[in-house]
Amino acid sequence: MLALKKRPEELTGAGDWLGKKIFGLVPYIGTGGSSTIVDGYVSMRRAGAAARTMLEKAAAARWGVARSDVAAEGGKMLNRVTGETLAYGALAEAAAGLKPDLDIALKPKSAFTMIGTNQPRLDIPAKTRGEAVFGIDVKLPGMLYATVVQSPVFGGTVKAVDQSAAKVVRHLHKVVDLGDAVGVIADSYFYAKKAAGLLDITWTEGTAAGLSSTSISAALGLALESGESYVFEEHGEVDKALAEDVLEAHYETPYLAHACMEPMNCTAIFKDGKAELWSSSQAPLSMKWAADQSVDAPNGVVSNTMLTGGGFGRRIEKDAAVYAMKLAAAMPGRPVKTIWSREEDIQHDMYRPAARAQVRGRLDENGFPAAIDYKVALQSVGQQFSRRNLPFEEDGLSNRGNIEGAVHHPYAFPARRISNAVIDLPIPVGSWRSVGHSNNAFFMESFVDELAHKAGHDPFEYRRRLLAHDARLAKLMDKLGTLSGWAGPAKAGRSRGVAFHPAFRSYVGQVAEISLDSDKGIKIDRVICVIDCGTVVNPDTVKAQMEGSIIFAASALMHGEITLENGRVVQGNFPEYDMMRLGECPEIVVHIMENDEAPGGVGEPAVPPLFAAVTNAIFAANGDRVRSLPLRKHGYSFAV
Repeated sequence: MLALKKRPEELTGAGDWLGKKIFGLVPYIGTGGSSTIVDGYVSMRRAGAAARTMLEKAAAARWGVARSDVAAEGGKMLNRVTGETLAYGALAEAAAGLKPDLDIALKPKSAFTMIGTNQPRLDIPAKTRGEAVFGIDVKLPGMLYATVVQSPVFGGTVKAVDQSAAKVVRHLHKVVDLGDAVGVIADSYFYAKKAAGLLDITWTEGTAAGLSSTSISAALGLALESGESYVFEEHGEVDKALAEDVLEAHYETPYLAHACMEPMNCTAIFKDGKAELWSSSQAPLSMKWAADQSVDAPNGVVSNTMLTGGGFGRRIEKDAAVYAMKLAAAMPGRPVKTIWSREEDIQHDMYRPAARAQVRGRLDENGFPAAIDYKVALQSVGQQFSRRNLPFEEDGLSNRGNIEGAVHHPYAFPARRISNAVIDLPIPVGSWRSVGHSNNAFFMESFVDELAHKAGHDPFEYRRRLLAHDARLAKLMDKLGTLSGWAGPAKAGRSRGVAFHPAFRSYVGQVAEISLDSDKGIKIDRVICVIDCGTVVNPDTVKAQMEGSIIFAASALMHGEITLENGRVVQGNFPEYDMMRLGECPEIVVHIMENDEAPGGVGEPAVPPLFAAVTNAIFAANGDRVRSLPLRKHGYSFAV
């Protein structure tokens, strides 16, 4: 259980037993945190080995031979004596009656036939043919469609709704006051959206009224300077080491939206005291909680999980399902598909929090860090997520997610202090692909680059030296150096930047090669990405995740910024919240390190280092040290 900061196979002690019992009281199932393989690798292998053993015993009994004369090969049971085979299905009933052996020796790596090899994705043919059913594709007999208009100012509620203009829209069924939003139900999404645009809604003043990006940035700065802080890690005499000759830098990152290709949606029906939902959810049980929060369903709740057109942490929330269930309850017996407009999707996200960091360091006589004092200020994702979705609220100030990627960093810093300050605002924040790592990697890797420059050291060799004590990570950096050709000059007209970051039990090093023109047009020509994620299950999946993560991060690097004026989000659609275009994408080279370490996650670790790898390359190109994002704020734009 990752909630206990351990892999499932590591939970062996009495304290682990108690922890599992406590967390087991919270019936939460979800996917996130790059945890699928980490959570399931050993337990799924054990389950498979137990099933294989039961099938072998059943086959041996059927054939009247010793179990040693039976083998599972190619999806069938083989009789080594006669050559006869039996399909697993023919033995399933007999095998199910046997008691599983829970203490089975697992295969050694030398016996693997599938783990570590590229396996075809079973979902690709259906997606290619357009047959795959995502949440937004659900169709049910007699289905109605709905959309929502939420308070433009966070924390606002409905005061009055004038429907007179909307009533002229054909096929309109109902306008529903949802408290902090208004829902519109019609025969199609087109009519629902058209009617929603004609509503005259009066809102109460939201709790976020008066907040702006400027005031939030100031609040983060004040929290850094004088707010209550929590120290996560402290080694050595940091204050004494930083008494003189200190390099200090300040960094800032903005709110970011998820902007999934498939906007938020959910289909629901409430009939005869029973609720049923269909949604592209990362947390199926959160849909049940959404129903419980919305209606009284004495005959139960059914949750159907559909394919997802992008999640990135957004679909672990239950807000869309709550609205959908309430709207379905307003039309009992009829399924209602609720679809958010792109504007609602971007302006009512659970954002990656804006953050500011103050980092101080001093060099030793050899130019390497003698001490680091790292402090970040932000809203706590863990606190807000638990407040919205769990039966308990986590503490914000001491939430480790705030500082992930900076605390217990593998760099050799003799003295270090890692701390944070937290502000609590009515701006909703949540898990965005790589969560706290996305901020902390930019801050940490930018500062390490500044230390290397001040010391007059090569930035790549500087990091290699800081990781030299760890043979595993030193090998990763050596491979990155070889693949990028760092020892030699960059290609003509190009500059290079490097970044390294540990995340989700994996380690990623990246070198970004860029070209700059005189108008600050930037082209990311190539990204070399080396990942050590321990034992690899499906290399092709790892490669795809690295590529997708790099493109995802590059969009945020250049364009990503959610700004606020008077408590409301300014951006409303892709023209104001842009994405990287196909012609702007770099060449991406991915190398996967091979070893026998336990598996790490791969869905997110390649996102964090990309930010600093590119900004460090910009510094190498023109001496511009970018300390805040996105790049467009500094006059940069993608050049094709």
